[in-house]
Amino acid sequence: MTTRIYDSNQVQVAFAGVPAQGFADGDFLTISHETDAFTSVVGTDGEVSRSKTNDRRATVEIILMSTSPTNDLFSAIHVADLNSPGGAGVGAILVTDLNGTSLYTAGNAWIMKAPDVTYGREANERTWTLQVDKLIEFTGGNL
Repeated sequence: MTTRIYDSNQVQVAFAGVPAQGFADGDFLTISHETDAFTSVVGTDGEVSRSKTNDRRATVEIILMSTSPTNDLFSAIHVADLNSPGGAGVGAILVTDLNGTSLYTAGNAWIMKAPDVTYGREANERTWTLQVDKLIEFTGGNL
């Protein structure tokens, strides 16, 4: 029997050339598809037709600590995108597990929504919501 190891420190995330650091405790990355890969309909006689949607958009949430220096860099990218014509904030995204085989990438990603911000007694989280146009993915296991 083989023991496989997951190490969250081996999961790397980079957006627009900026490697993310200062991840939140617990879940720090979520990748979700905008639509199902296939849809189906059934006819009166029970015959099923399946259709490929061809929609490879995905939402990526990167959850950082409020103290992370990556917040500054993501903010600069987002402000440039809001204030410049032509997609100044569009860049590639790469998520890879160096201790496994999972890989997620897209040539065009952008910040859809800046984090909601709260301040309290302790440092908290900042969730950056990005969208990608054509996610290329391989969800694998760990070595």
